[in-house]
Amino acid sequence: MLKTRIASSVLALTLATGVQAADLDLENMSDADRAAFGEQVRAYLLENPEVIMEAVQVLEQRQAAEQAQGDVALVENNAEAIFNDGYSWVGGNPEGDVTIVEFFDYRCGFCRRAHPEVAQLLELDGNIRYVAKEFPILGENSVISSRFALAAREVGGDEAYEAAKEALITLNGDLDDTALRRLSDTLGLNTDAVLAAMDNESITEQLATTRELAQALQINGTPSFVMGDQLIRGYVPLEAMQEIVEDIRDAS
Repeated sequence: MLKTRIASSVLALTLATGVQAADLDLENMSDADRAAFGEQVRAYLLENPEVIMEAVQVLEQRQAAEQAQGDVALVENNAEAIFNDGYSWVGGNPEGDVTIVEFFDYRCGFCRRAHPEVAQLLELDGNIRYVAKEFPILGENSVISSRFALAAREVGGDEAYEAAKEALITLNGDLDDTALRRLSDTLGLNTDAVLAAMDNESITEQLATTRELAQALQINGTPSFVMGDQLIRGYVPLEAMQEIVEDIRDAS
């Protein structure tokens, strides 16, 4: 613990004064010298507390850069599974020049917040390909929601899936058999066929495969987005998404 505190103080002091940490041999200091040095550092930091925040900011920037570099590698190594898995629903403009992939959970509050903004982005831009990754992680109702949406697609096709997705993202309450039948009937689906398809092995495999991909990408929350080579864990407002899309286009 003492070494950790001394090392942290050395970092702050060297950042502020330009002293090279390599010039300090803490390991070979006597106890008296180490104590004296510690007092000097302490006195300096008490007089210049802003140095601590500067050191923290440098560390955070360094960690963020390292995370971004790691994420680029994760996206590159899993690109086919992310962008062209062969089973995820594709919306927006399927021929768009930029692809946005979203890992979402119907019961996630931030997913619900992001939903209309993603829809607005697709509408305003018109040249974005959107890939929906069903990633139910918030309990039984999340899993039921994803199974219902995917079953609607198996029975009724992409339009049925899109309609189910739009309905489920705002639906509250437990999804028991009565609620599911009411929802299916409202959407004009073949209700018995949809409910039967919810237990299909193909749906189980899709959800499992997406979960494995999320683990490979170190995604453990929703919403999470892949935009270009960027992996964004968390809610992104419309304006920020638009800026990212433009940056992707400028870089291509």
